[in-house]
Parts: sequence; structure tokens; C-alpha cells
Amino acid sequence: MKAIMIALCSAIVTVTSFAADSVPTVPVDGQPLGANITRLIEALEYLGQPLDDEIARSLRAAAKQRDAAALQEILDDHVLFVVSLNPEVRVKVARGPATAKLQQAGYTCHIVKVLNNSTVTRSLRIMSPQAGPVYAGAAEAILKRQAQTELKENENTDRATDRFLELEMYNAQPMSAQLSGLEVEYALAMIYCSESGQREATIGFDVGAGTQDIGFRGELPVLFDVRPAQPLTLRIKDIDGAPTTARLTFRDKLGHVYPPQMKRLAPDFFFQPQIYRGDGETVLLPNVELEVTYNRGPEYKNVTTTVALQDPSIDELSLQLQRWVNPMAFGFYCGDHHIHGAGCSHYDNPTQGVTPRDMFAQVKGEGLNVGCVLTWGPCFEYQRRYFSPIADTVSEPTTILKYDLEISGFGSAALGHVCLLRLDDQTYPGSGGTKEKGWPTWTVPVMRWAKQQGGVTGYPHSAMHVNPGAAAQRMIRRYDRDQDQFLSRAETSDALLPKPFPKTDIDGNGKLDLSELAQTIDAAADEIPNWCVPEMNGAGAMEICVSTAEGVCDFISAMDTERIPEWNTWYHLLNCGFPLKLSGETDFPCMSSRRVGQGRVYVQLGDPQNFNFDSWCEGLRRGQSYVSDGFAHALQFSVDGQTPGNNDVTLDVPASVSIEAKVAFAAEQPNAVAYGGIMPSGGRRVVGDTRLLHAPRESGIQRGGNRMVEIIVNGNVVDSREIPADGQIHDLHFRIPIKQSSWVALRQFPQLHTNPVNVIVAGKPIRASRASARWCEETIHLLWKNRERFIAEDERPEARETYDRAIETYRKIAAETAL
Repeated sequence: MKAIMIALCSAIVTVTSFAADSVPTVPVDGQPLGANITRLIEALEYLGQPLDDEIARSLRAAAKQRDAAALQEILDDHVLFVVSLNPEVRVKVARGPATAKLQQAGYTCHIVKVLNNSTVTRSLRIMSPQAGPVYAGAAEAILKRQAQTELKENENTDRATDRFLELEMYNAQPMSAQLSGLEVEYALAMIYCSESGQREATIGFDVGAGTQDIGFRGELPVLFDVRPAQPLTLRIKDIDGAPTTARLTFRDKLGHVYPPQMKRLAPDFFFQPQIYRGDGETVLLPNVELEVTYNRGPEYKNVTTTVALQDPSIDELSLQLQRWVNPMAFGFYCGDHHIHGAGCSHYDNPTQGVTPRDMFAQVKGEGLNVGCVLTWGPCFEYQRRYFSPIADTVSEPTTILKYDLEISGFGSAALGHVCLLRLDDQTYPGSGGTKEKGWPTWTVPVMRWAKQQGGVTGYPHSAMHVNPGAAAQRMIRRYDRDQDQFLSRAETSDALLPKPFPKTDIDGNGKLDLSELAQTIDAAADEIPNWCVPEMNGAGAMEICVSTAEGVCDFISAMDTERIPEWNTWYHLLNCGFPLKLSGETDFPCMSSRRVGQGRVYVQLGDPQNFNFDSWCEGLRRGQSYVSDGFAHALQFSVDGQTPGNNDVTLDVPASVSIEAKVAFAAEQPNAVAYGGIMPSGGRRVVGDTRLLHAPRESGIQRGGNRMVEIIVNGNVVDSREIPADGQIHDLHFRIPIKQSSWVALRQFPQLHTNPVNVIVAGKPIRASRASARWCEETIHLLWKNRERFIAEDERPEARETYDRAIETYRKIAAETAL
């Protein structure tokens, strides 16, 4: 028995231990091996790395003859790795005789010979400590809700400097995703290298966890000779022939994105498939045929073309951008008032976020005129050094970058995040330039401080969410005076019901139970306006009803969270007569995590000479603007000749007003929840949201169709027109009766909303809805109940006084309101 075991061990060693220039030939049925090798030949041809014609012909002839020995003898000279699986499914690897060559910036195919003594049919995996992301520190929660968690796997927490490889087994057709179980078969490894020159890497294989052999025999060091890539110079021209910056996405026929996202450091962001390059800048790409898609944001047409880089003489690529709409021709300058250079999807290793120049490329490449980079909690001390009271020096005449603040992750964040723009000073008195001390713990004082220095203030990601069950329970607890768990008509006389009592009383028995209340609140939450009180436990416009009443809040943000709750809060405050304006944002890369400017605000400044950061912020503050995702535009909107943010229309008595508008909608746009093309499982109240993916990322393109343009008076639709999404400008005219002082705006749900023009009748203030004033009051009560404990004890008396003052303001407005 002992002799037999020695002989068996010797046989196994003979099969699996050999020199690099001697790959064992193993007895195997020639027909399946020939089929396997034929598919390998086809795969290499498809990948653009074919075997020599003579070798391919010889292999096909041997396959036809089912000559297993000849097949192995011909192909083994081209094998770089020999992987052996013993009967216990332990995996060993050895060098084959092929030259270890790679091409920088591209994938190189190498043949793997598999000697399978286990007959296992699992997937063969390739790995290396030199593979994996070159960064670390991105927020997993952000990557998770955008379905990109693979970008965080094996992140570079040790700050390794030798992560230059990416590896994968080619498992697509015509190859197989699993081993066949045949004693011998061949597989293809694809190896990408980001560096050039001689590079040593450790390469390992397994067929699942715990299958590598002991003693490091499942891996081996390989010295690769990496041929340098030739930089491709990009020539990018705007519609007028001027050089500019564009968004570009390069993919090969397998769907690989270049440069690979896991190998990206700034200026390329790993969490985006695209890169941004200016005219004359370069990119390293593989010498294969690539598809390039390019544009400069949503105002431009998406253009896709093929570039054949196999020709070594091609060292330049010229791309001509194509616009479908030009708001600047109508005096509008677009911006994103809320983007970040650190935190969320950004890494904090190897650097704490990115630089102004990196962010400028994003802003210019998306066709924005203004990008406000807001320093916040993550990397606060590092990023605040980029602040200046004026625009950053990277700015250009039509593209401005300015660093300011978002109070988030410190200070008053528990009472709502706030955006502070156009600051002269970013250091709050007593804070010592840190985020740990001195900052108020509620938002009104910090907003007042910003206003005192000429700043512009507002709340970001403003959707506040309704919980129907919790809201119904609160109503029962508050109004059920006889404690019978029902609400009678008398008990609800002072209640803010989601709908009138008869519509809430579903079974018609004259009283409301918990289920009826919850059902009605749930249904009402899909409508706009609605009077469903949100939970007041989020991170957005929590304290807005207080700060607006105090006169220290200029705007509410939209276009990055759910549209109905965003606009609903704004409508209620407008109905109370407050001059609150709407602005568009992304909160990149926290909410809208793929690109800046997915939500944006278009500010009317007229002549190009009027464009600068101060005037743009002033236009935002005044509401001389519309908000959009860039695929929908209101290039003109006037009421009796008055445009948003300018003078009111005044009427001595109720009368009709004339509305003129020019609108345009892209003929093509992404088909997604964010743009209204897909109805999410959460219903209409979720439409417009960019925080969550909601649907498969590649859900196609929405082409053509119609868009409903609506005229809004005091939150209600009073007229509408259906307009084709054809990339053309359409003129609209409406004649609308105005019975009382009102605000008038134009919208297309969920992509577009103008700021309002006020129509003042008989000199009276806007008092459009008693229910809106009640809604604002109710949110203040609930916010104090939920978040009082987060206000510092020494600040609480002033906060309570301010909250009470706001409550009295809304009660006074309600008393002045007829409806």
C-alpha cells in the first residue's frame, strides 16, 4: 500500500510540477478539447488579439482530427499560466512558456491551461495583490443606493502604491463561465496594466474560497514587460468652433470602461463611467476599437462614434459638440449651487477629496456657467483652504467656480442642512476655523450671519417625507377627545385633514378611524399641493418655515430629491405670501452622484457683460430664474410683461392676465425616474428623485413624446398645453383670470418650474390658503418636538422664542386668509 501511495504521489507531481518551458501533455478525449480550443481561437479573434494564422490553421486541423496530443503540443507554447486542480480541488499554478507581455492602458489576453484532476465544474478565478482600487474612503451608503458597491470592494486602505493591475477571466461567449470538468481545457485571462515598464506581480488562481493550495503554490510571481501606451490628444470644439471641455465615455466591445474606474484618481472620478477632458488634453487608451460617447451636459446632443485605435499613427481625436438648445442666447446662465469636492462618493485616500481644478473640469464639462463647491463636514479642515471671498482663480469668463459652505455634518445639521453662498468669511465667530466648536446648533443664527455679510441662503435636498401610518396615529392622539379611537366631524373641526372630512370618511359612517386616515394621507401624498404633514426627522429643509418667517432664508432647493415634497413645501410658503425662491441643485456626489448639474438653476442676466458670480447669486436670490434638469426649458415666461424676480403685476380689481412663454424639451433624454420616464414602485410622490437608482441604470433613452406644460396659480393648475419633446422652441400664450392676489408660475412635472410672478390685486398681500398657513405651523410644532433636544441648552430659549414668533406669524396669516 505504501508503495502504491508513493507511486500515486509521484504521478501527481509529474503532472503538476514542471519547468516554464515544459507544459505536460495529458491524455484526454480529442473531440471536446478540440471544441474548447476552437472556441478559444474565436474568442481571441473577437477580442482583437488573434493567434498567428498558421498556428490557428494547425489547431483547427488538429481539432478536426480529434488529435488531443497535437492540440496541446501546438498551443502549449502560447500558455502563460498552467493551473492544476488535484482530486481534493486544491489549486496550483505554474508558469508556461509564453512571454509575459502586457500593454499599458489596455487588456492583454493570456492563455491558461487547466489540468483538472478533480473534474470540478466551478468558475476559475484569477487574482493578484497588485489588483483592486487605488483609492479608499468613499461612503458605502452612497455607493449602495446608486448600485456601485463593487467600486468599494478591496479598497486601498493600506495606501499601497503598486496596484497597477486589473484581472478577469474571459467567460463570455464563445467561452464558458465554468470549467467543463474535462481533464484538460484552456481558458483566457485578461490582464489590464495602468503602468508601463517592467512590473512584477503575484498572480493566483482558485475555484472558490479555500481552494488555493498551501505553501503559496496557488500563486506565483511574474515579471511582466509592459509596453507603454501612446497618449491620445483630444481636440474638442464647441458649436462656435471655440475649444472647450466635454464629458466622454470610452467603452470597448466587452463593455469595459476606459480608463478603468478602479484605477482612477483625480482628475478622473472613480464613481463616474465618464471622464472630462479639455481641448488639447490627453487620455491613455488601449489600441483597440472603442466606442466614444460625448457631450457637454443636457443642453447638448449625445453623440456616439467609433474610433479605431489599432492604427499606431492615430494620436489625435477630433470631436465636434452639437447643441440642441442654448439658454445663454436668451440671457440665462445656469448653475449648480450645491456640489462637493470631498465626502460621500469622493475618496479621502490618497487625498482628502479633490482640488478646484478637478471640480472645474466637471462644471465646465457639463456646460454649467456656475459651480458652487460647498465645504462641509468630511475633510472640512483640508477643503476650507480653497475658500476665497471671490471666485476661484481657475474660473473663466463663462465658467465660474466658487467655494462656500454647507452646514452639514456639524453645527446646526440636526435642524436641517443649509447652503450659504456668496460668503466673504467662512469662519463663524468663535469657531476658530474648526467645525467642532462655536457653530450654532439651529439654523436661523447661522443663516442670519450669512445674510449680514451679503450671503445668499437656502436649504438643500428639501423633500420631507410623509409616513401615513405615523401621521394618522398623531391625529388620533391629538384630536380624539373622547378616547374612542375615532375622530368625529366635531373633533376634526380644527384639524388639518389630508382631504375634506367626507372624502376621508371612506366607509361613510360619520367618523374616521386610523385606517381611513392612513389611506387618505397615503393617497394625498401623491398629489400637489397636499396638506400631509411630513415626519420632520430628515436632513433637508427642516427649519424652513421658521427661517422664512424670520426673513433669513432666500431659497429652497429642488431637482435632486422627490419632486412632490420639494415643491409642496415651497407652494405652502408662497401661499402665505413669502418671497421664497426655488433653486436647482445636485448635492453632487451625495444625492445626484454621477454628475454635477443633474439639477440646475437658470438665472436671467441678459447681456453677457452682466454675468459674474455676484450678479448670478443676486439673480438667484431675487428669483430671476427657472429650475430644470437641463432637458426642459422655459426660455421666456412673463405675466402681463413682467418676468420672475422683477416687479409685481398690479391690478386695481380682479382681472385676467396675459402669459407669454417659450418652452423647449429635448428630443432625447435618459429614461429614468429622475426625468419622469419611469414610474417608481413608491408612486408619483417619488418621481424626480436622484438619490436612489429605483430602476436599472441602463433603462434606455426616452425619445420624443409629449410634455404637459401647466400654468400654476397659488399651487393649482389653471391651464395647460401638451408640447412635443422635439428639441424645438414652442411659443405659448395663455389668458388667466386672477380673482385675488396670487403667485403665477409655469411648470412641467417633474423636470421644470419657473419662479413665480406675483399679481397683486387691490394692494393686498398674497393670502392664498389658510390650510397652507396651518401646514407651516404644524411642521414647526412637530419639528420642535422631534429635534428640540439637539439644540444646545444655552441656545434653546432664543430658539423657542423664535419658533413661537413664527407660529404666531402663521396664525396671523391664517386669520387673514379667506380660503
